[in-house]
Amino acid sequence: MTHGQRRRLALPAPSRDWAFFFDLDGTLVEIESVPTRVHADAELRALIASLALATNGAVAVITGRPITDIDALFPDLRLPVAGQHGVERRTASGVVLHQAGAAGALDVARHMLGDVVRRHAGLMLEDKGLSLALHYRQTPRLASYAHRVMHAARNAVGDEYCLQRGKRVVELKPAGRNKGIALSEFMQEHPFSGRMPLFIGDDVTDEYAFLVVNSLGGLSVKVGGGRTAARHQLASVTAVRRWLSQCLGPSQDATNTIPDRSSRERAAFDHLAHDHSA
Repeated sequence: MTHGQRRRLALPAPSRDWAFFFDLDGTLVEIESVPTRVHADAELRALIASLALATNGAVAVITGRPITDIDALFPDLRLPVAGQHGVERRTASGVVLHQAGAAGALDVARHMLGDVVRRHAGLMLEDKGLSLALHYRQTPRLASYAHRVMHAARNAVGDEYCLQRGKRVVELKPAGRNKGIALSEFMQEHPFSGRMPLFIGDDVTDEYAFLVVNSLGGLSVKVGGGRTAARHQLASVTAVRRWLSQCLGPSQDATNTIPDRSSRERAAFDHLAHDHSA
């Protein structure tokens, strides 16, 4: 099948031998017009904690957000995280790795983009420390302008930085990193190595990870419709959470296993994997 074809392959029954990787916004939580409004409710926090327990810690978040955002959303967990599209990464052992661009170069872009958002209501600049994101979620009519501005900022800071497109956002980040590279690095480390990777994401930034997971013989899952390299699809954030809850089974106890699936439960998984938006 080609890159643009829709896949309607059924997700298999989950296994404790999988490694689970998730995007955040649009995958585990709904996208908000302002990123700071995103909230991880108690049900989601408990779900991720139970999944980490059931897989001996083989659960990681790979996101455009900084690591500090994930820690704020999941304060009771210390998850392995690749933040800012892999520009920063915290391993399962707690080691934090950073890839920074040229010292001081991003300050030039900060100044440029600060002037832009002051002149255009509805545009929002998110400063992640090692990268900058210009959001136009509240003013989609300014999409072309936002991309032109970011191209100018990229030219100003030089080749050590690149642009990353997303859903009504364009980001300026150090070149040479993406979600696929981050996932590959996790897969070489405990407790992920030797497991089958599953990655769930919703955005164009997740395509890098889908390609890597496919090359490793894992499970790539796109949330929502659209062109994708993912081989499976779920319709929505709600469908993702429902599927994960069924992965754990009704008890969610501390057995360190994901329960075996009955034929009836397998049929439920098949239904979820076919549950596409119109």
